Amino acid sequence: MEKSPIDYSCFVFCPKCGARMLRPQPPYAYHCDACGFTFYMNIAAAAAAIIIDEQNRLLVATRAKDPAKGTLDLPGGFVNPDETAEEAIGREVREELNLEVVETMYLFSIPNEYPYGGVLYHTLDMVYRCRVDGFTELKAADDVTAVQWIAVRQLEPDKFGLKSVREIIKRVIASA
Repeated sequence: MEKSPIDYSCFVFCPKCGARMLRPQPPYAYHCDACGFTFYMNIAAAAAAIIIDEQNRLLVATRAKDPAKGTLDLPGGFVNPDETAEEAIGREVREELNLEVVETMYLFSIPNEYPYGGVLYHTLDMVYRCRVDGFTELKAADDVTAVQWIAVRQLEPDKFGLKSVREIIKRVIASA
């Protein structure tokens, strides 16, 4: 049998009936031989904010939690059920930076892998250029330990901890 490209060996019990009959169905599914249920490992949606000021500086966060704790990141996070990506980026910027997004412009999407709790999750990161309602209330909060402004021409992609964010930063630099 072909092996799934991801090792989800921690998944052995069916989430529907509880039987220990869950087996991989490559590339991204698991099937229960007891009840016939198929569990699909679909991607999770996430959103990232590009916030650039008048001096052409990017607002950058420092991650407070794993994965990649202590590395640079962009504000953003997972899209909740029943939430649009635009609503998610507004919520995440408010939670992490105490800022209000007043305008979003979709730029592009990029696939990512997000290791958490021994499982490798696949995500699709949707990137938005965001305009906020001023910076006087800016402060690190939630899962961000610090924020800083970095001139776009001085950005170093390797200082960003997540693969997709490094690619986003490369695109920001290239478009400057």
